[in-house]
Amino acid sequence: TLVNLETFYRVSWSAAGFEPGEVDSVDPARMFGYRVQIRPRLVGFVYHFGDGATLGLTTSPGGVYPDGDVVHTYAKPGVYTSFVEVTFGAQFRVNGGPWIAIPDTVRVRQPGTTVTVKEAKAVLVQN
Repeated sequence: TLVNLETFYRVSWSAAGFEPGEVDSVDPARMFGYRVQIRPRLVGFVYHFGDGATLGLTTSPGGVYPDGDVVHTYAKPGVYTSFVEVTFGAQFRVNGGPWIAIPDTVRVRQPGTTVTVKEAKAVLVQN
């Protein structure tokens, strides 16, 4: 990207693991014969842009140009490592009963992405 140019950020979920709202069933043999289901839920994202700036806590997964709503403008050229911290909550239920909220959250730092920021300089030329 370039200095003073909006850079758009977007979160995408990995094919491995569970997205918020998906349900995971725990093997009944490991839970003393009870059928336990766990449903993660998204609390929010904190975007770290690598230059000291952050955005969040927000539930927005961002998006691409021109409609994305998570943008950052770098002020100086350089190589930055940006990353997202995702805060998850969860619910569980036993044998198809009501969903019960787990009263705690977990924050998971995601792998970083290298962002190279360059500076464009205008030059007048004569033809």
